[in-house]
Amino acid sequence: MAEVKTKEEPRIGVFVCHCGTNIAGSVDVKAVVEYARKLPNVAVADDYQYMCSTPGQNKIRDAIKEHNLTGVVVAACSPRLHEPTFRGATKMGGLNPFRFEMANIREQNSWVHMHQPEEATAKAKDAIRIAVAKAALLEDLIPRSVPVEKAAMVVGGGVGGMQAALDLANAGIKTYLVEKNPTIGGRMSQLDKTFPTLDCSQCILTPKMVDVYRNENIELLTYTEVEAVEGYIGNFDVTLRKKARGVLTTEEAEARGYVGGGCNGCGDCEGVCPVIKPNPFEVGMAPRKAIYIYHPQVSPLLYTVDFDACVKCGLCVDICGDKKAIDLNATDEFMNVKVGTVILATGYDIFPIEEKTEWGYKRYDNVITSLEFERLICASGPTGGHLVRPSDGETPKRIGFVLCAGSRDNTGVGKPYCSRFCCMYSLKHAHQIIEKIPGAVPYIFYMDIRSFGKMYEEFYYRIQNEGAKFIRGRVANILEDPVTKNLHVNAEDTLLGRPVDVEVDLVVLAAAIQPSAETE
Repeated sequence: MAEVKTKEEPRIGVFVCHCGTNIAGSVDVKAVVEYARKLPNVAVADDYQYMCSTPGQNKIRDAIKEHNLTGVVVAACSPRLHEPTFRGATKMGGLNPFRFEMANIREQNSWVHMHQPEEATAKAKDAIRIAVAKAALLEDLIPRSVPVEKAAMVVGGGVGGMQAALDLANAGIKTYLVEKNPTIGGRMSQLDKTFPTLDCSQCILTPKMVDVYRNENIELLTYTEVEAVEGYIGNFDVTLRKKARGVLTTEEAEARGYVGGGCNGCGDCEGVCPVIKPNPFEVGMAPRKAIYIYHPQVSPLLYTVDFDACVKCGLCVDICGDKKAIDLNATDEFMNVKVGTVILATGYDIFPIEEKTEWGYKRYDNVITSLEFERLICASGPTGGHLVRPSDGETPKRIGFVLCAGSRDNTGVGKPYCSRFCCMYSLKHAHQIIEKIPGAVPYIFYMDIRSFGKMYEEFYYRIQNEGAKFIRGRVANILEDPVTKNLHVNAEDTLLGRPVDVEVDLVVLAAAIQPSAETE
C-alpha cells in the first residue's frame, strides 16, 4: 500500500501590537496575549510596541525558528497597510509567506471603540481567535506568473487621458486611446485660460493633441465607447462600439475604392446643412448644424453627422461631390481588442445646479454656470470673448461668484465633497473680469478659499490686491428684479456676523462636479 502522508500538527505564533497608544489606549494588550496563549494550536504568544519595526519583525523571525511554527498571526493594523511587511518577516523565518494571517484590531476595533475598553478588548480576543483558527488551516501557496498582453487602453481623451496614453506609448507600449466624443481634448478644450499661470488653454492642449495623433504607438479611437470588458488582470478582452460618424476618413474612402476621397475638413457640408440645433460644446449658447466639427482645433480633423438631428436631405452628400466622404447610411461597428491594462480617465460632468432652486439657475436669465462663463469669456466662444448678460447683451459691471454651488452640501441635494478646483478657477474668472472690463467689481461668496497647489496662495493674494471683494458665507438665495433683471444675492457674512444683500448684474455659479455618467 502507498504511504499516506499525515498533515503536521499546527503550531501558531500570535503577536499583538500596541501601536503606541493607537491600540493599547483602548485594548488591554496583556489580557489579549494571555487569552491567545490558551487558544488551541497556539505555541507562542507575545506583544511588542511596534510590530512593524525591525525588532518587531525579528521577533516573528526568531519565534518561527525557536518554536518550529507552522503559521503566524499578527494582531495590529489593517492588512492593507502592513500585510506585505509581515509576510516578509514570515518568509525570513523560513515559512511560506502565505501561512501568515492578520487580525485588524486598530481600524476595525480600537479606533472605533476608543471609549469602550472592555468591549474593545473582548472584540480583539474574538478577532485573534478567528485568525488563529484560519491560520491552522493555511497551506503553502506558490505565486504563478502568467503572460500579459503588452498593450494598454486609456478610456477618456481629455488632458489626463492623453498624457497617460503618451506616457505609455513613449515607453514602447501599444496604446488604444478611446474617446466617446468626435475629438480628443475633453473639458480643457472648453477653457479659456489655466490657473495660476493664466496660460492659454489651447496653447497647452493643442500640441499635446497633435502628439497623440502622430504617435505611432497610439491607436486613436474617437467617437467610440466601451461596450463590454471581459478577462482578468493582465489579459482583458474589450469590445468597443465605434459609433456611426457618417463621414469617411481618407483611409476608409480608399478602402471603398474612392481614390482621393474622404473628408478633408473643408466645411462645405456644414454650409449647406439646413438643420440648426444648440451646440453642446458652447453649452447651448450657440448653434451648430447636423453635420459639424466639435471645435476648430479638433483632432482628427473630421466632420461628424448627428444622426439624431439629421433629416437626410442629401445636400451635404451633393456638395461633397467626388470626395464621397459622407455616408448617411452608416451604422455602428464593433471591434475587439486585447489589452493588459485599462486606465479610466473619464473626466467629470457638471452637477445639475438647477436642482438647487434657491439660486435660480434656468429661472433667471442672468444666472450662469462657470462653464458658461468660460465660453463667454473665451475669444473663440459664442461672443468672441465679450462677457455679456444673457438677458440684454449688456456688459456687466458687478458680477457675483457663488462658490461651493452644490459642493460641500449635506442637504441631500448637492454633493457632500469639495470639488477641489472651483475656488481657483473662480479667482481666475475674477481676474479676467478686472482685466477685460474697466471698473468691473467681482464679488466672491465663499465658505473657505482652498488654495492648495503650487503658487495658488500667491494667486489668491494677487486677486485680493486687484480689487476683488470677498464675502465669507454661503449664499442663502438669489432673487431677480423683474424690471432691471439685476440679481440680489442674499448671504450671511460670517466674518462680520451680519446678513448681506448685494445687487449684481450677473451671477456665476461654481457648480459642483461629479463623475461622468458613463464611468460605471
